[in-house]
Amino acid sequence: MALDANERPNQPIAKFESMLKTDDVYFFDAEDFEDIIHHYLNHGKIALAKKAIKISLKQHPDSIELKLLNVEVLVFENNLEKAEQLLDKLQLLDSSNEEVYIQRANIYSKKDNHEAAVTLLNKALELSKDSYDIHSLLGMEYLFMDDFKLAKESFMKCVSYDEHDYSSLYNVIYCFEFLEDFEGAILYLNDYLDRNPYCEVAWHQLGKQYFSKRMFNEALTAFDFAIISDDSFTGAYFEKGKVLEKLGKFSEAIESYETTIKIQDPTSHAYLRIGKCYERLCNDEMAKYYYYQTVHEDPLLDKGWLAITDFYFNKENYDKALYYINKALNIDGENPTYWKKSARINAALKNFDQADFSFKQAVDLGNYELDTWLCWADVAKENEDYVSGLHILTQGREFYPESAEILYKTAGFYLLTNDRINARIRLIDALKNNSNKVHLFQKEFPQYFDTEWAQNIIAINKRAS
Repeated sequence: MALDANERPNQPIAKFESMLKTDDVYFFDAEDFEDIIHHYLNHGKIALAKKAIKISLKQHPDSIELKLLNVEVLVFENNLEKAEQLLDKLQLLDSSNEEVYIQRANIYSKKDNHEAAVTLLNKALELSKDSYDIHSLLGMEYLFMDDFKLAKESFMKCVSYDEHDYSSLYNVIYCFEFLEDFEGAILYLNDYLDRNPYCEVAWHQLGKQYFSKRMFNEALTAFDFAIISDDSFTGAYFEKGKVLEKLGKFSEAIESYETTIKIQDPTSHAYLRIGKCYERLCNDEMAKYYYYQTVHEDPLLDKGWLAITDFYFNKENYDKALYYINKALNIDGENPTYWKKSARINAALKNFDQADFSFKQAVDLGNYELDTWLCWADVAKENEDYVSGLHILTQGREFYPESAEILYKTAGFYLLTNDRINARIRLIDALKNNSNKVHLFQKEFPQYFDTEWAQNIIAINKRAS
């Protein structure tokens, strides 16, 4: 027997869950069912939402809104064909219902047809009295299409409807950043803050924009206002610490990072920044303490192991540096920066074969920095593998064709292989490129620089220039 809702004074959700535990069947208004279903969908309880839909359609078989919620669940579960069949029927019953077009747009979006989704959402806009959610959906579709200008405009409309919609505010700033319009982001946020002067989220975002433009004093002020607006906002304290580091105020930065630890559970990132600050303050013991705290808090944080590696490398304790860079590589063996660091450490330890392997790994993984090629060639030189050194420099020259460093070093390597013809060509190229850097050749290959052969080429170049 169905009981009238008035017989049960409980709230709809509590009453519905009570009904599921008993053999009673309670009657709900269609609007109550909509609230119940939305509640479960918003909390990710899909199974309960489906139960509510099934029962609601038995009590209200003609409710279009409940049928549309059924479509929403079908779309969520990728049951797109059945969802489209139901939408065809619903559109015949109510062709002016914007939710029909919204759900069709969701289906097209699932099929990666974002242009069609936008067309349908714009149709829904024409029919809708409350277009807030539609603009949000449009913004997401434009993001899928990499149209950040239109995405930004859509999310701006969401913020204009609800200035506390921080998700849309974040998306607006994301679009500004992707468009590299940092000035535009700053103007937008300042305008927003004129209307909402105590919005910690906006102050935080404004500080990040100033930070990206290296306007550190302005960034510091913005983060301070974020903290005034919400003194438990750990993100603002953390970003403030980063600004203070840039300003060289390491003791104050430590205080800011320590505040984040007091407010919330300690994080490895906060420990890492504190360690960096103590290292800059030349307090080695405290720096080591916080670096070890970093990896204790998160043993998988490769940046923590790298920080310890750099600490010992800078102290020329290469054995310990090697131990810790291997820790980092065990966590992320695809990181070219770590392989390059491994190469430098092994070179310092005169493990030239391992250094050669590490440089190769770094390059294979995409590290094409100039000093990578130069240092790798130095390792080949230490191994007396001059042919490989020339091959390395040739590769490097593809990325840096105008590099005087590569040209002078290549000339020297050709001399090491007794190939004076190519050595002459490369030395002339290097002198034409930048004769002021001839000291590089003199420093690395003094045995050739002082010869009559080299001095004649240098003299000829001086006369020609």
